[in-house]
Amino acid sequence: MGIGDVLGWILVGLLAGGLASALIPGRTPGDLLGVIGIGVLGALLGGWGWALLFGSGPTTFLGSVIVAVLGAMAILYLLRRLGRTRYRI
Repeated sequence: MGIGDVLGWILVGLLAGGLASALIPGRTPGDLLGVIGIGVLGALLGGWGWALLFGSGPTTFLGSVIVAVLGAMAILYLLRRLGRTRYRI
């Protein structure tokens, strides 16, 4: 694993987190670092789920971004859902 791999993960994370934040209305926790973190975690979750369903991960960059966006949307939805119930009185 080289620096190029890490930069690629950050790029996919930024794209996925940004798209997920745009598609699901509301505030994203942690601003830019939160967007990247949610995107990277979404890429891991989406890649794992894709591999579980289809036997291998996506093979193209666009496929990776789409799977990462779906994973990031799931994580962002859960974070926002948990955030709402935490502050309710």
